[in-house]
Amino acid sequence: MSEPWPSTPLAAAERAFDLLTCPPAPLSLDCRAIAGMPPAVLPLNQVKRTLTSSATPRPVRDLVWRELVIRARRDGPAWVVAAVGVAMPGLRRTAGMLARGWRGDTADLDAELLAGFVQRLGTVDLDEPRICGRLVDAGARAVKQARDREAGVEFVRVARVWTAAPPEPWDHPDWLLSRAVAAAVIDPDEFFLIAWTRLDHLSVQVAADRLGVEVEVARAWRRKAEWRLVDAISGGELDWSSLLPKARKVTGAARPTGGAG
Repeated sequence: MSEPWPSTPLAAAERAFDLLTCPPAPLSLDCRAIAGMPPAVLPLNQVKRTLTSSATPRPVRDLVWRELVIRARRDGPAWVVAAVGVAMPGLRRTAGMLARGWRGDTADLDAELLAGFVQRLGTVDLDEPRICGRLVDAGARAVKQARDREAGVEFVRVARVWTAAPPEPWDHPDWLLSRAVAAAVIDPDEFFLIAWTRLDHLSVQVAADRLGVEVEVARAWRRKAEWRLVDAISGGELDWSSLLPKARKVTGAARPTGGAG
């Protein structure tokens, strides 16, 4: 407590989570009735470690997240902070992607990310999969909307128009998928699922094994993700500037391979 309170939204949320989960009375979750979790009452920092482990199947994560969202809706602000803290790895990864190319204060983007996440806690459908992913997606959409609003005030009206070549690397499939992740159209798991099976020509079975899901589940994820991609491309949602570095040219050898996080 002698340390100064963090000045950035994500760091402040993480500090609040740490205080909630420190001894002697850490905020805990009874996992004894959650299949696939250790049969014990676990401090939420331990729940967080379990959920971020690659050994924890996605259905188990959804069961835990269903309980976290119910607590956040029912039991007040401490559990809202708890939900944010457990999701922090995904929030930080998304914040980093969305901050690329941003010239303003990234704390503003982080605040929008948290606001979108917390607002979605009250409405997210608990019967659908990817509860945490959809919460983070909502935060990312809030950031994108804020960026678009900021970009809108920088437009300059001119008396004439002309055409210009698109910025490199144009629309290489990997970069299109990266922009789709940054725009919260697909999540990182769906990025790899599409890249592995469509670009690297791996079988859906191999991709499913890497993601720790059944092959039919992987096929359904890919189908739904590709529908969202088609809608986003058709609607111009992915036409905004890439959030990834433009200087480095991408070749086919740069496609993602297994194990990336």
